[in-house]
Amino acid sequence: MADKGHRFDPVILREYDIRGVVGETLGAADARALGRTLGSIVARQGGRFVAVGYDGRLTSPELEAAVAEGIAACGLVAVRIGLGPTPALYYATHMLGADAGIMVTGSHNPPSHNGFKIVLGGKAFFGEDIQRLGVAAAAGDWVKGAGRTMQADIMGAYVARLLTGYRSDRELTVVWDPGNGAAGEVVQAVVRDLPGHHILLNETIDGTFPAHHPDPTVEANLEQLKAAVAEHGADIGVGFDGDGDRVGVIDGQGRVIWGDQILAILAADLLPRYPGAPILADVKASQVLFDEIDRLGGKGVMAPTGHSIIKTRMAEMGSPLAGEMSGHIFFADGYYGFDDGVYAAIRLLNAIAAAGKSAAELRDALPQVVNTPEIRIDVLEERKFAIVEETRDRLASLSGVSINDIDGVRVTNADGWWLLRASNTQNALVVRCEAANETALENLKEQVRGQLRASGVEPPEL
Repeated sequence: MADKGHRFDPVILREYDIRGVVGETLGAADARALGRTLGSIVARQGGRFVAVGYDGRLTSPELEAAVAEGIAACGLVAVRIGLGPTPALYYATHMLGADAGIMVTGSHNPPSHNGFKIVLGGKAFFGEDIQRLGVAAAAGDWVKGAGRTMQADIMGAYVARLLTGYRSDRELTVVWDPGNGAAGEVVQAVVRDLPGHHILLNETIDGTFPAHHPDPTVEANLEQLKAAVAEHGADIGVGFDGDGDRVGVIDGQGRVIWGDQILAILAADLLPRYPGAPILADVKASQVLFDEIDRLGGKGVMAPTGHSIIKTRMAEMGSPLAGEMSGHIFFADGYYGFDDGVYAAIRLLNAIAAAGKSAAELRDALPQVVNTPEIRIDVLEERKFAIVEETRDRLASLSGVSINDIDGVRVTNADGWWLLRASNTQNALVVRCEAANETALENLKEQVRGQLRASGVEPPEL
């Protein structure tokens, strides 16, 4: 007979993870039900072990304990790896041969938020999988058994694995800013054995994030890192998000090296060993990146935005490297194909050292274009996808326009390109424009404004 079951608040069942506000839409009962539901899936597949980790948020220990309890209630072993970054949980599932993994993390969201990232059978668990999990939890058809929990200390092995990404003899001066996030202790351990001179900022894990918000894709969050790079005359500065799966980079001149530029530098280092290989980047990435990959002898592949989608496509295509504008960087070359901010930073340092140039020189060697940052426009949740569809329909009759609709609409014309897509995680539209000069960029912005107005949205300053 089925148990009563558990109903998740539908707003927490996101495209790529489960995430909500603790005490409002998310609590220990949800964590326990998640453990029981995913545990039941694993048990029915003949599995035995589920790895569990948690980030530095104040609510994470309670949620992690409830997840482990739910897993054990299915007759499984919950292998608890403790506090650390999300990539350490991914690594643990590989190293321990776990059948699944659950990471308790609110990623880069405010301190009041928390959630869960899931991997099953070595693959990302997202999209319809998460929706089906919600249905299964509501039905309460859970496997019952007398399982147990156990502790596993994998952080030392994880740090040693990270360090294999640096092979150069060249020593760099590096400023590291974990942003008081879950990567803090791992970064401290890494720099003890990494060649060069290293300066740490905000390395103490603190779920209140007292220094700045832990999102390195927002330039305002990098001001402290920029100042430290200047103060120490550093070659480079690297920052991480709250759970350590994304990286942000500052060059020696205090400029941001954006996600697509990071990927271009990494591709130049990697492609000589993988001629003709596909390298994936999300639809928000610069055309410079795709052209540069092709120029270097690879095949630039545009993919929908979303770390879970990129990981899946990457495995399907046999790609050695992939990335997103948001700072998710994925290595299958010498690694496991998942996004790991600290490993990506170490590989970037290695690429810079091997090139014999500075990060600034490598950035400046890329073709120079002008573009907007990622612009988010708040709209009604029920309208965001419709606005994109309306825009696509209006553009279909235009000549001299190329439309890529793998994720929203990316429009290429004589002025350059612009993108309009619906966010999968917020009630917002995402806009980005890129052109060869400021005049052409303003033309693109005006095209976007016109499309937004045609769908009843008053455009903000772009």
